Amino acid sequence: MSLEQLIVREQTRRHFFSNAGLSIGSIGLASLMANGDLHAADQSDRKTNPLAPQEPHFDAKAKRVIYLFMAGGPSQLELFDYKPKLQEMDGEVIPESYVEGKNFAFLKKDAQLLGTKRKFQKWGDSGQEMSELLPHLGELADKIAIIRSMKTEVFNHGPAKLFMNTGFQRFGRPSMGAWVTYGIGSESNNLPGFVVMHSGPRGPRGGTPLWGSGFLPTTYQGVPFLNGADPILNLATPQGISSKGQGDFVDAVKDLNSARLQQIGDPEIATRIATYEMAYRMQSSAPELMDLKGETQDTLDMYGIKDTGKPSFGRNCLLARRLVERGTRFVQLYHTDWDHHGNAGTNLNEALDARCGEVDQPAAALIKDLESRGLLEDTIVIWGGEFGRTPQGEPRDMLGRDHHIEAYSMWLCGGGIQGGVTVGKTDDLGYYSVEDQVHVHDLQATVLHLLGLDHEKLTYRFQGRDFRLTDVGGHLVKQIIA
Repeated sequence: MSLEQLIVREQTRRHFFSNAGLSIGSIGLASLMANGDLHAADQSDRKTNPLAPQEPHFDAKAKRVIYLFMAGGPSQLELFDYKPKLQEMDGEVIPESYVEGKNFAFLKKDAQLLGTKRKFQKWGDSGQEMSELLPHLGELADKIAIIRSMKTEVFNHGPAKLFMNTGFQRFGRPSMGAWVTYGIGSESNNLPGFVVMHSGPRGPRGGTPLWGSGFLPTTYQGVPFLNGADPILNLATPQGISSKGQGDFVDAVKDLNSARLQQIGDPEIATRIATYEMAYRMQSSAPELMDLKGETQDTLDMYGIKDTGKPSFGRNCLLARRLVERGTRFVQLYHTDWDHHGNAGTNLNEALDARCGEVDQPAAALIKDLESRGLLEDTIVIWGGEFGRTPQGEPRDMLGRDHHIEAYSMWLCGGGIQGGVTVGKTDDLGYYSVEDQVHVHDLQATVLHLLGLDHEKLTYRFQGRDFRLTDVGGHLVKQIIA
């Protein structure tokens, strides 16, 4: 067994036994660590409250992150990176020089090139070029920065999502949200510091490790909020238990765990203490958060929400705004079904229309809503998937493209991001980055930098080594920093 496998096994074993006595709801609440008046906290509070706000390494441009993760790999060639040469060569076999020595997930190397069927136009004073499929985002072109030269190292979904979120393609590493809350804590008194929500027909491939804490204390893992009246399972007071009885129980458990914490100093015990206390407070805060009845009809219309009780990406975007204005540090929204190979329901025709229709208006509304409330200037909004799509088409029933890791597009907005800029350039076919390539670790380093964190100094010692989100890489993408 390799060293990496041993590390993962030990980490998994440790977390299993530490959580074995908890209910499913309690496990989900293992990261709910905000305790007391967090705004008055200092460094010493971390001994009993691991999510107390911490001073960054240097002055920060941003305080929080909303990450809109398009799970499956959106096609940059249909959305952000128009290639006239690709249109001219539609139906031809790609030159051998492009694919020599390259591996594909499903595609044969002699597959024909595929030009896009979508129209592109320049938007705003900046002239950002985007597809007709994103008209609401296009109206905000001067506020966003588009990166067209993203590069990853993994071409299968689960490992690629892990790489995008944790900086590593195998299980066991902390997610970006976990690193952020470990670095600067949370500003919320009664909500998690890191929240995860999903929309679409299923959850993302990769599952809970995408928002896990890895070898960091479990207090820093993301907390999934469910789409429904009961966003966190087993949060309500059990039948037959009075409020006083529940409070007495929480106090007794705290006393016992505090004594044990003094004896051995295990941070997981501090997690357990605050879990019970936070769960007690969230019995009122969580339902209030999820209830959208207080929002104006204009706000609901802006997000495209027709039924406040029905799950949707728009509803999750509005909840993300509500979370960050209540102090949550990192919110990640997964929207699935962007894996457009060319089968029924997963193609570049109606299926792509549907996905863009689900996210375009809400994502734009989120930006406008944050700005109107004075939150956009210190909130980073990120949009993108785990990789892009090939310039070749897949020989399936309908239009589709295979996974592509060499060059794809993402956009960012808000906290410290320079709007109206495009970073990077791809070749005439959109296959390789030929200017200002941005590696996944570069993006991660830049996000941490905007939050006031030096990615080389944000480390955690585990099994004799100092680990970090960016592994041994990472350079700032200075072109997008305002």
